Amino acid sequence: MLEGPSYLVSRDLPSSCEQESKWIYNKFRVIELSNSNFQLEDGEELPQKKSCNVLSNSNCQFGDGEEHPLKNSCSMLSNSKRRLEDGEELPLKKSCNVSDTHEGEGPVKGFPDIFLVPADQPDDQQHTGHQSDSSSLIHQLGRDISINCIIRCSRSDYGSIASLNQSFRSLIQSGELYRLRQQMGIIEHWVYFSCSLLEWEAFDPSHRRWMHLPRMPSNECFMWSDKESLAVGTELLVFGKEITSHVIYRYSILTNTWSSGMRMNTSRCLFGSASLGEIAILAGGCDPHGNILDSAELYNSETGTWATLPNMNKARKMCSGVFMDGKFYVIGGIGIGNSKSLTCGEVYDMKKMKWTLIPDMFLARNGGDGVAEAPAAAEAPPLVAVVNNVLYAAHYAQKEVRRYDKERNLWITIGTLPEQAVSMNGWGLAFRACGHRLIVIGGPRALGEGMIELNSWVPNEGPPQWDLLATKQCGSFVYNCAVMGC
Repeated sequence: MLEGPSYLVSRDLPSSCEQESKWIYNKFRVIELSNSNFQLEDGEELPQKKSCNVLSNSNCQFGDGEEHPLKNSCSMLSNSKRRLEDGEELPLKKSCNVSDTHEGEGPVKGFPDIFLVPADQPDDQQHTGHQSDSSSLIHQLGRDISINCIIRCSRSDYGSIASLNQSFRSLIQSGELYRLRQQMGIIEHWVYFSCSLLEWEAFDPSHRRWMHLPRMPSNECFMWSDKESLAVGTELLVFGKEITSHVIYRYSILTNTWSSGMRMNTSRCLFGSASLGEIAILAGGCDPHGNILDSAELYNSETGTWATLPNMNKARKMCSGVFMDGKFYVIGGIGIGNSKSLTCGEVYDMKKMKWTLIPDMFLARNGGDGVAEAPAAAEAPPLVAVVNNVLYAAHYAQKEVRRYDKERNLWITIGTLPEQAVSMNGWGLAFRACGHRLIVIGGPRALGEGMIELNSWVPNEGPPQWDLLATKQCGSFVYNCAVMGC
């Protein structure tokens, strides 16, 4: 169970078996204990226990008169015990995993004044004298304060919260929490990647937590086809081919399930793409007949709709896409009638709905002194990422990191990639922006089961100093990778 600091939940009235002096009270508040032991009024120490996180923006008065700030997160009570005055131990239950009852029936055990409300409960149903409201989630707090707590939880806890009862499950699956989080600027960036066909892992770099996604449902043809991936809103999209047609599989973090059936306006593969919040732009690529495309389209994950955009100035496939300064850039790729990589880029202004060509934007080929230059078709699309509206690129052959100077339209070498960032002409290596970090995912080539490394660097004025976030025993070749921020 994922755990964090512990908290006490306020109660309207003390029970008959305990004295009020033993408790910290603050009606309709959730009170956080600090990292050290608190001294109660009679000198007894109350140690902190571990659990998830809870909300409040105010300070609360403890028994000794000292104020302790409340943190901005949503909490769960620990599986610890507290000792009553007569020596009886009363177990504390988890408050986001608040009750023994999975369907939220009745009061929270050990907290008879705190209720989880079943979704199908009639409004006139009462529990021990309390009038329940099916929309309030946690009865004493009311719906608004309950939601205000939950949006401050890490989204890695949402699966546990959804398992409490139908009310919480409906709230999580509705997507309302993520819309509110976006409005409040609460965004967690997770990395989703696949090192094994049809298998996906998710990694939270802030809390260093892993999650294994359900296996993708597909046929043999899709499994062995080339794939592109894209994270947008609360969805992970994987594009591939089944026999003669292109197909899109969509994973939703709201339901933790895969589905298919989505169709673009123009079926394509080998395109460049990037997302910005709930929208994504896909540009170029090849149609089902192998023709290189100059078309582009915008996907809105909120409405599930596709809109055709104006055509680019140049058709291209195997290109890369990024958002920078609120505009969409497409970089590199292979054009029509030319086996060499394109050095130009293009930028799409969404306000003006216009493409502008940028000559010589991506001159860096991955050959070099003493390095044999691979054919353009054998190379991976440009490994590029944007952090804080600054564009970076990974030069796989020389294992360098470069920064783009927008004013002078040139690339500056700033340092090296992690030692274990091994690739095959750029394939098998992930280079992504993850919030304020650059993330590199890769591992040494090895027979059989390999080891993958996740390294990160927060860009600054100096050269990259890579921090090893995690390692995982899996294939060392990264087939697909996407970053979801919500």
